[in-house]
Amino acid sequence: CILYSDPFSISLSLSGLCNGSELAFLTEPSDVIAVRDRPLMLDCRVEGEGPITVTWHKNGAPVFLGIGSRAKVLSNGTLLIRSFQKRRDGDATDAGEYYCAAQNHYGMLVSRKAHVQVASLPKFHTHPEPMSVDEGGVARFQCQVNGIPEAKITWEKDRVVLGTSDDRYTLLPMGILQITGVKKSDAGVYRCVATNIANTRYSHEAYLNVTGGVPRTYKEPVILSGPQNLTITVHQTAILECIATGNPRPIVSWSRLDGRSIGVEGIQVLGTGNLMISDVSLQHSGVYVCAANRPGTRMRRTALGRLVVQAPPEFIQWPQSVSKPAGGSAVFTCVAQGVPEPHIIWLKNGKILTPGDNVKLTNNNSTLAVTRITSEDEAIYQCIAENSAGTNQASARLAVSLAKELPDAPQGLKATALSKTTLQLSWTQPPDEITDGIIGYVLHICKYGEPESKELQEAVSKTTFQHDLTNLEPATTYSIYLKAYSPLGASERSSTVVSTTLGGVPSPPTFFTKAINTTAVQVLWELPSKPGKMEGFRLSYRRIPHGEIQGPIQLPCHVNAHTISHLGKGEMFFFCFCELYENCCNNRLWMQHIFAEANWFFIMAAENCIYNKMCLLNVSKLT
Repeated sequence: CILYSDPFSISLSLSGLCNGSELAFLTEPSDVIAVRDRPLMLDCRVEGEGPITVTWHKNGAPVFLGIGSRAKVLSNGTLLIRSFQKRRDGDATDAGEYYCAAQNHYGMLVSRKAHVQVASLPKFHTHPEPMSVDEGGVARFQCQVNGIPEAKITWEKDRVVLGTSDDRYTLLPMGILQITGVKKSDAGVYRCVATNIANTRYSHEAYLNVTGGVPRTYKEPVILSGPQNLTITVHQTAILECIATGNPRPIVSWSRLDGRSIGVEGIQVLGTGNLMISDVSLQHSGVYVCAANRPGTRMRRTALGRLVVQAPPEFIQWPQSVSKPAGGSAVFTCVAQGVPEPHIIWLKNGKILTPGDNVKLTNNNSTLAVTRITSEDEAIYQCIAENSAGTNQASARLAVSLAKELPDAPQGLKATALSKTTLQLSWTQPPDEITDGIIGYVLHICKYGEPESKELQEAVSKTTFQHDLTNLEPATTYSIYLKAYSPLGASERSSTVVSTTLGGVPSPPTFFTKAINTTAVQVLWELPSKPGKMEGFRLSYRRIPHGEIQGPIQLPCHVNAHTISHLGKGEMFFFCFCELYENCCNNRLWMQHIFAEANWFFIMAAENCIYNKMCLLNVSKLT
C-alpha cells in the first residue's frame, strides 16, 4: 500500500521484508522502445527494510507525479506513463534516460539507467540501384533504413512478395538481396519493404535487366561485396557478407587472418558464401578473410572484415557490507571484467563519490578506502561498472557504530611556536571518569594547505596534556588536530589549530630596479618560497645626494613589482627595500644603511638587521 505520496516520490510498504535486510533491487528498468500514444511501464521492484521511498528520474531530474501528470508510480514501484508522447519539434518528449532510486533510513540505492526511445521508421537512406546482369551471373540489391526498433526487411518483385523457396535467392537481414545463377525470368522491378511497430515503408524501385545467354568466355573471379567491419555484443548473431562472380563460378571460402580455426559450432553458410556465426563469444573476435577461388586453379581474390565482439561488465569481486567504529577504516573492493575494459565509478547514497581527505580511490577505482570514519560516512556505496556494451552495479552498506563508550572530542587544543623547528601543543585535561576510558591520544599534523593524505601522526600517552612537536621546518605553517582513543575506537576530532614555526634568518630577496622611461623606475623582486610570518614588503627611496626620504610604501605579500613615477629627469636615487616581519623595517633601521655610494645598481644587505629581519638597498640612475 502507498504510505505517502508527493509530486516526485512515493513511499511503499512492501511485503516480505526482513528486518535488517539489505536494500536491493529485485527488478531494474531495462531499455525499451515505446509507441506514441500508448502506455509504457518501467519496472522497479525493491527489497529491504522499510519504509522504502521510490523516486523516478528522467535525464537526471525527478519525474513529476502530481496532478495533471501522465506518469504514475504503482504500488510495486513500477512507473506507468499512461500515454507516451513525442512531439515532432522534439522539445516535449517522454523519451530519455530513466532510473529509479530507492531509499530507506540506511541510505539510497539507484538502479541502472534505462534508455527509452520512441518507435520510428524514417525514410530509406539507401535505395536499390538498377542492374544489368548476364544470364548465369550474380545480382545484388541493397536498401537501408534506420528504424527504431530495427525494421524487418522483405523484398518484392513486380510488387509481389518475393518467395524464399528458390535457393538462388538469399535475403540477408541488413537489407541485402542476392540472386545467383540469374535467369531470364528474374528480370523485373524490385523494391524492399521495411516494417516495424511504428510504420511500413517502401523503397524506390530498381529494374533488373538480364542480358545475353549463358556466358562462355572466361572471367576472373571478382568479389562484388565483401565483409564489412562489424561490432556486436556476446550472444548476438554476426553475418559477414561475401558474394563473388566469375566464369566459371568461383568457390567462396572463409578463414581467419590469425590462422586460428573458425570452428563449426554455430557456423552456417547463407547462400553461396555468406558466413553466419550464431551466439558469438569473445573468441570469435578477429579479422575474417573471404576468398573467391577459380575452380581447379590457385587464382583467387580476397576481402577482409573485422569482427569485434564486446561483453558487458561482469563482477568477479563484489563490495561487502561492513560495520566499523568511528575513527576506524573500511575498504570496499569492486573488480569487473568486460570488453572493452569497464570504467568504474562509485556512488554514495546515489550521488557520485568524490575522493577527499578521508576517501581514496585506487587500482583504477576498483578499491575504495574510507579512513577516519565518522557518522557522515554511514551510507550505501555503489560500484558502477560500465562500458560501451552495458552497465552493471553492486552495492554495500557502511554502518558506523557510535558506542556510548567512545570518548568525547578533546577540548582546548592550543599551539605555541617555541623555535624554528618546534611547536608546543596543549589541551584540556578531561575529568577522571573520562580519562579512565582513554588509552591514548593521536596528534594529526599537516602543512597548512596540503591534503590530509600527507599528514603525519604522533601518538602520546593518556596522561599527556602538553606535547612538543619537534623536527619541523622553519617558518612553516602547520594545521593540527587531536583525537582521543578508547578500546572501542576514536573520538571525533578536536577543533583544528593553525600555528607557524619561528623562521631562520631568510636569505635576501632578489631585488632589481629598472628605469622604464626618463621619469619612472620599476622595482622588481622575487617572492620568498617560505614566507612564514612575513607581513609584506616596504619600499622607500630618496634622491641623491640630499633629497628627502619618500615612503615607506607598504606592499602585500603576493606583489612582486612596483612602479614609482614622476621622478626628476636625469637624477639618481637610493631605493631601500625590505621584507616586513613584525615591523622590522622601521625608519631608524634602514636610515642607518643609506650610504653615499655612487655605484649604479649597488645592492647591500643591512648588517645589523635583527633575527628574522632583512633590509636591502639599491641605487639606480635615470638616463
